[in-house]
Amino acid sequence: MACELAKEFGLKIFNGGDILKKLAGEKGYLISGKDWWDGEEAKKFMAERRTNPFFDKEVDQKLMEIAEMGNAVITSYTLPWLTENPIKFWLRGSQNNRAKRMANRDNINFLDAKKIVRLRDDDNKKIYRKLYNIKFGDDLTVFDFSLNTDLLNLLSLIAISKNMISHVLTK
Repeated sequence: MACELAKEFGLKIFNGGDILKKLAGEKGYLISGKDWWDGEEAKKFMAERRTNPFFDKEVDQKLMEIAEMGNAVITSYTLPWLTENPIKFWLRGSQNNRAKRMANRDNINFLDAKKIVRLRDDDNKKIYRKLYNIKFGDDLTVFDFSLNTDLLNLLSLIAISKNMISHVLTK
């Protein structure tokens, strides 16, 4: 969805996860492979990440600088709580539906995907609560819009988001 919005409005796209992965590589972790986040190297990195706030703070600092410059679509778990500037969307989806999408996308068993989704959610909640006292997934007051991804397919989400942004930009 972020890629489609960037294309539509002539913006650059930045992904917090990609920046975090790049930092892992700079720290010496092997970051090759499409499904790196689900592999052993990522698990080792995540164990270090849980005890070392450097990684998340560095990513968030870079994303805040990008947000200040504008003209970007940014995917980030934390940025909506850390800056006032951008139009902020929360894409809400149940763990079951997110696991189904992951299983289909990555060609893995649904139950394995569900465990991964649950683990990621738990890790993110703990990390962001500790770093910023963010109630990730619970406090959505910082968002301009919330869309339920369980009810809408990707094409509908894109069309609705484009329409919303167009209305905000012409305000």
